[in-house]
Amino acid sequence: MPARPIRWPRTTRGRRRTVQALMLGAVLALAPATWMHTVAEPRLRTTADVPARDVAVVFGAGLWKGRPTPYLAHRLDTAAELYRTGKVRVLLVTGDNSRTAYDEPSAMRAYLAERGVPEERIVSDYAGFDTWDSCVRAKKVFGVDRAVLVTQDFHIKRAVALCGRAGVDAYGVGVAEPRDRTWYYGTTRELFAAGKASLDAALRPDPQFLGPREKGVTEALASPRKP
Repeated sequence: MPARPIRWPRTTRGRRRTVQALMLGAVLALAPATWMHTVAEPRLRTTADVPARDVAVVFGAGLWKGRPTPYLAHRLDTAAELYRTGKVRVLLVTGDNSRTAYDEPSAMRAYLAERGVPEERIVSDYAGFDTWDSCVRAKKVFGVDRAVLVTQDFHIKRAVALCGRAGVDAYGVGVAEPRDRTWYYGTTRELFAAGKASLDAALRPDPQFLGPREKGVTEALASPRKP
């Protein structure tokens, strides 16, 4: 049977209620994104003006044939710049290693080492399965209280908002990208991800894998910086 057409209410009162319902739905749909913008916007910086922190958290963004995708490479390049200029002392790379054949943190570590970041200054989080998990694990597993977050410009607000909710005093450096298909996809995806982010911030669930406290960041900060 053909679908029945949607009919506009005949009465003025009915039309008013329909418009009000639509407006309310729009407000509720945009509320998570508005929350993220309000919380994160004052904490966004560039590589030049971001306050110095001991740790930069670099979020994973996929691999291609075992190597970082271009977007992930750009995040890592930015993190390496922060290290070289003395803005941060240690890089915490967080990503997905849920299966043997896919290891984001190790690929991120190798990429940074190739660009001159000492291996003893790179700490790997192998269970950063999403942004909330990475933020919670940075705080509870690695003991990170203050950090610079590095990710793409369309993702940085969500990262800052969620890490703040997880207890990390964070500033964000968003990596700018050309307005290509990938950028538009990522930007659109953030509209939907905002809903989950608001739930994570409200409910504060444990990450998929929490695990014991690790000393990687503490030991990396204690190691002498090589000239």
